[in-house]
Amino acid sequence: MRNVALVIAFLIAFTAPAFAQKAKIEAANAKWVELFNKGDFEGFAKLYTLDATALPPGSPMVKGRPAIGKMWKSMAEQVSNPRLTIVDVKRLGPNAAREIGTFTLTTKGPSPKEVSGKYLVVWERVFGGWKISSDIWNDGK
Repeated sequence: MRNVALVIAFLIAFTAPAFAQKAKIEAANAKWVELFNKGDFEGFAKLYTLDATALPPGSPMVKGRPAIGKMWKSMAEQVSNPRLTIVDVKRLGPNAAREIGTFTLTTKGPSPKEVSGKYLVVWERVFGGWKISSDIWNDGK
């Protein structure tokens, strides 16, 4: 009985930080969508680390917070209404996590269409808050 209690205590201690990370990442994702929809790309860029890298599909890597803000501002001229769904968050340590998810968004123009895809984000804890360090996505499921 004592061994069962120890195993349960270990599992709780091990999984509780992962649940806390996932909740914080969900909140950061909600902020990401909010700032994107507002068109606040200066605030949006602050969700990324100073040295973050974005890897957009079919385009060169984008490095650094200011360049990433400009990239997303340019994308917002072509798409709207992003929606993110977390599929999995894996704790990589006390200051890092990996998120896998899916997204949908709507193209702008005379014949809008919904586009869906998948993404992977590496998060870093910076001064107690979670920031995007690496961001890659592409279309398709």
